[in-house]
This record gives sequence, structure tokens and C-alpha cells, in this order.
Amino acid sequence: MLVIGIAGTELTAQERDWLQHDACAGVILFTRNFASRAQVAELSQAIREAAPRPQLVCVDQEGGRVQRFREGYSALPPLERFGRQYRTDPQGALGLAREHAWVMASEVRASGVDLSFAPVVDLGRGNRAIGDRAFDADPEVVAEFTRAYVQGMQSAGMAATLKHFPGHGSVLEDTHHDDAVDPRSLEEIQALDLVPFAAGIEAGADAVMMAHVAYPAVAPEPAGYSRVWIQDILRGRMGFRGVVFSDDIGMAAAFSAGGIGQRVELHLDAGCDVVLVCHPELVEESLKSVEGRALNTMALTGLIGRGPMGWDGLIADARYSGGRGRLEGMA
Repeated sequence: MLVIGIAGTELTAQERDWLQHDACAGVILFTRNFASRAQVAELSQAIREAAPRPQLVCVDQEGGRVQRFREGYSALPPLERFGRQYRTDPQGALGLAREHAWVMASEVRASGVDLSFAPVVDLGRGNRAIGDRAFDADPEVVAEFTRAYVQGMQSAGMAATLKHFPGHGSVLEDTHHDDAVDPRSLEEIQALDLVPFAAGIEAGADAVMMAHVAYPAVAPEPAGYSRVWIQDILRGRMGFRGVVFSDDIGMAAAFSAGGIGQRVELHLDAGCDVVLVCHPELVEESLKSVEGRALNTMALTGLIGRGPMGWDGLIADARYSGGRGRLEGMA
């Protein structure tokens, strides 16, 4: 299955054709797709009406520098702020992180969007791409925040997605622009980076997004198209039964898998349920590469947002006004 990117704030005729394809299971939205709250809701509805089957509409609305919808939405602080507060006020920090999750998810759901790919549970250990997107460097602290954040998102009717498995925080390179190789042993990764993922899985996280990072002491290929990481470790040893997403196959670190079609095929063959094709110029070739392949597009229906609350109901909710005020004070 593919979740695709589109070019602008309205669907084009070509994009409507893409949504007819058997392999198209959803759309991921970016800042380029956003003009206003009303426009996002209209675009989400148009996506669903253009497709013959349920579509998952997604976004990255983490807070801090990764927040695609801004005007009319809460100014969400980056997760690192909660890690700092934890050092002097652990329970207060965990409570605020839970509210961050609830407010973020409630606003996204009020806009007709199903899923924000959150939380980041990578360790804050200096990675260029992660930076202040991580809660903390301590795996046990991140594990506590992971449990709280998953609970907050799910209480707002949104599925939680742990990213980037098995941990993107302990290498320097930004996989948007460079290959990344983590030489550590499986034992060291298990003792550190996998701790928050195990906590999130135990807490009932619904999905996991893979990292475009290679861990050659464990498997030769990057985790996103490694059967060892997906089938043997994530599903086998860790018992994860939810949906596995690739990271965007347009990122530089995905180039090692070959051309566009080969990238899609290798990720699906390794056990990814869904491949993210965020760049519209890559969608046509990606769809062609899966023609004739048996795909279960209904596997994503469990990730579709729950609950009828729109913006009017959300704004009238005392929890929302209180939570938004506390979070914007931090931001």
C-alpha cells in the first residue's frame, strides 16, 4: 500500500486518478497543502470523496519546527521542552506531554485529518534530523513520555505512531540528505534505543515508522527494508501487531535501495505495510511498481480517526482552552 503526497491545496485531475488506484491507501499533507483550517477540512473531504475506498489522511504535526498546520492551531512546543522540565518536575512534565498529545490530536482530528505521525521516541543524542524533536537522551525517561503521549493521542481518538524504529537519535547524519550508519551491536541498541519502543508497544501504540538508518552489526540494509528488523525483531521478538510504515522513500538515505520502483518493492517485501511516497513527482512510478501485487488496503482502516468533534465542539471544551494556554506558554 502507498500513502502519497499531493502538490497543492486542492486536488488536481491527475491526483484524483491516483486515488482510484488499488494501491493508494491515503494521502500525507504538508505545509504546501495548507491554507486554513477550513481549506484543510475541505481537502480532506475531497480526498475521501475522490477515492473508491477509505483513505487515511495524515500529517506530521509534532510541534516545534515540525508542525505543518500553524495559523489557527496551537503553537506546540518541541518535545525537548518536556524533557527539560522532567528534571525538576517529572509528574508535571508527563502531564503536560499528555496534554500536548491530546491538544495536537484533537486539533488535527477537528480538521478532518485522521493521523499525525507521532510521537518521536528517538533518543535526543545529537542527531541533526531529530534535535529538539526528542524528549530526552535517557531511554527510561523517553519511555515514560512515550506511554503518556500514546495515552494522550488515543484519548483524542487518534492512533499513535512510534518513530523512527529502531532509533534514529544515536547517529549524527540527517537521512533527508545523507546515508546514516549506526555501527552498534544489537545488545547496545536494545539496552538504549529500543527501550521507548518497547514501552510504546506495551502501551498499545497502533503503528511504527521505520528509520532509513543502516545497522550493519544487525543487518546489512537500512532498517526500512530489512526483514531482520521488521519481521524478526519488531514483530517477532517485540510482539508488535500494528501497522508498519516506511519513512519517505524520497529521502536521500532511501536511495541505496535503487530506483523508485525498487524502493517500493524492497520495503513491501521486507514487511512494511505502507510505503510513504511524499513527493508527488514519484507517485506515478510508485503506483506502477505495485500493479498486480496483492495488497490489503483495508489494513489501514483501524488508523482512521475516531469521534465526531469538530472545531466548534473543541473550542467549547474547557480541557482544550486550558491545555492550549499552558502549552503556548511553553512554546
